[in-house]
Amino acid sequence: MSDNRTTADCIVVGAGFGGMYLVHRLREAGYSVQGFDAAGDVGGTWYWNRYPGARCDIPSLLYSYSWSDKLRHNFRWSEKYATQPEILEYAQLVADTYDLRPFFRFSTRVESARYDEANCEWVVETDAAGTWRGKYLFLATGCLSVPNEPDFPGQDSFQGDSYQTSTWPHEGVDFSGKRVAVIGTGSSAIQSIPLIAEQAESVHVFQRTPNFSLPALNGPIPEEERQAFEAMYEDYRAALAAGEPGIEMLPEDWEPSDEELAEHVKILWNGGGLVSTVQIPRLTKDERINAAAAEFVRERIQDIVDDPDTARRLTPHGYPIATKRACVDTNYYQTYNLPHVHLVSLQEEPLVEITPQGVKTEAREYPVDAIVYALGFDAMTGALTRINPVGRNGLSLQDAWAEGPTSFLGTTVAGFPNLFTITGPFSPSVIQNVILSIEQHVDWIMEVLARAREAGSATIEITREAQQQWMDHAADEANQTLFPQAGSWYMGANIAGKPRVLMPYVGREYKQKLDANISEGFPGLVFS
Repeated sequence: MSDNRTTADCIVVGAGFGGMYLVHRLREAGYSVQGFDAAGDVGGTWYWNRYPGARCDIPSLLYSYSWSDKLRHNFRWSEKYATQPEILEYAQLVADTYDLRPFFRFSTRVESARYDEANCEWVVETDAAGTWRGKYLFLATGCLSVPNEPDFPGQDSFQGDSYQTSTWPHEGVDFSGKRVAVIGTGSSAIQSIPLIAEQAESVHVFQRTPNFSLPALNGPIPEEERQAFEAMYEDYRAALAAGEPGIEMLPEDWEPSDEELAEHVKILWNGGGLVSTVQIPRLTKDERINAAAAEFVRERIQDIVDDPDTARRLTPHGYPIATKRACVDTNYYQTYNLPHVHLVSLQEEPLVEITPQGVKTEAREYPVDAIVYALGFDAMTGALTRINPVGRNGLSLQDAWAEGPTSFLGTTVAGFPNLFTITGPFSPSVIQNVILSIEQHVDWIMEVLARAREAGSATIEITREAQQQWMDHAADEANQTLFPQAGSWYMGANIAGKPRVLMPYVGREYKQKLDANISEGFPGLVFS
C-alpha cells in the first residue's frame, strides 16, 4: 500500500473486533480499504482497558469470532473469563493471521468527516494522516470507547496520583503501601477493587448506586468442557446463523410456580455470568420473575458481607436486576470483609470536592495518596458524535441526534449516505454477545454492498420513513420491558445532558430481521 495514497473505496474507523472483521471482508470482496485507529495497535476497547482485573463478562469460548475455524483451532483460551492481556493477544492473532495491520494507520485519530454530495464521497480529516476520501465510511468505533471523564470540583488540585480505569497506564500501577480512593462501582471498579485491595494500605470506595454483581467462579477451562464445546460447535454455529442464542434456554412462555422460580434463579450464582441472566425467561419483562431474581442476589450479598451496615449499602434497590448491565466479579463482595477496605455511600454523604489531600464528602475528608476514577463510558453514541460526521445538506450527526440517537437496524442513519455503523444504537450490540453483533452487522453490510455493486449504485441511503418505522418498533419493544425503570448507561443516564432513551434494541429475533431485509431486497434502502 502506497503511503502517498489518500483515497480508498472504503474508510474504516476503528481496529477493534468490528473494524478487523470488516476490513477482512472488504478486502476479500476486492475493495480498497484504509482504516484508522487512535490506538497504537489493534484491539479496540481491549487495547485501552488495562486496569487490574479487566476481563470479559461473557465466557471466553463464546467471546470469539464464529467465522474463522483457523482462529478457533490456533488459539486456546486459558480461563473461563479471559483477562484483558489474553483478549488482546487474541485480537493480535486475528491481525497476524489475516494480515490486517497494513490496512490500518495506527496512532491516528479521525477528527471529522463530511459527505461531498457532488462527488458522492466522504471526506475524512485525520490528525496524523491528512485528508482522505472514500466512497463508503464505516464507523466501527465500539460501544464502550469514549471515557466518561471525571469532572469534580477541585480535582486538578489533588497532589497525589490520579488514574482512569478506561485509560490505564500500559506499564501498570503499584499501589503497595498507598491509601487509595476508588470513585465508582460499575464493572471496571468491581473487577479492579479486589486486586487494588491486595496491594493498598487502605481502600475507600465511593459508591453512588450499588450494582448487582454475579460471581464469575473463574478458573482454567477444564479439558472436558473444551472438548464438549468443540463437539457441539457446528450445531452452535448453525444456531447463531439462524438467529438463535446457541445456548440452552427455557421457553419464553415459561410459567413457573413460586417454588420453581425460587429454585431456577439460583442459576445466577453458578458462574455463568451474563449468560445466566438470559437463561431466565422474561427476566427483564416480568416483574414477578425479576423480583425473585433480584431478591436472591440481595440475599447472597447479605450472606457474604460480614458488616450489616456495609451489606445494606452494597445491596441494590430501586431498579430491576439486569436493567443495568449486571457485573461479573471475583471476590468483590468478600473484599469488603477486609479491615482496610471501606465503603462510602455518596447517597448518605454526597461528594463535595477533590482536595489537595484527598476526597471530601459532606461528612468528612478522606486523605488518600491515589484516586482511581471508574466512571464508565459515553456508551454507544459517544465515539460517533465525537467524530460528528456531516451528511446531506450540512446536517451533522450531533444535530440529527439532538433529541436522542436514531438509526435503521443500528447500521445506518437517514441523511448520511454511504455511512454505516457497526453495533450502533438500536441494535442488540451490548445486550447480546457483542462479537456476534459485530458479525451480524458486517455480514449484512457486505450483502448491501454487493447489491450496490451489482446495480452500479453511487449511493446507499435509508429513507426517513423506514428509519422511523424501525425506531417505532424499537420503542415498542423497549416499552414492554423493565429497562426504562433504571438510570443506566443503556439509557445514557451516566452522562450529563445526554437524552434519556434505551439505546440497545431489546426485541427478539433481530438476526431474523436482518436476514429478512436481505431476502426481501432491502426494503427502506435506496440505491441510486
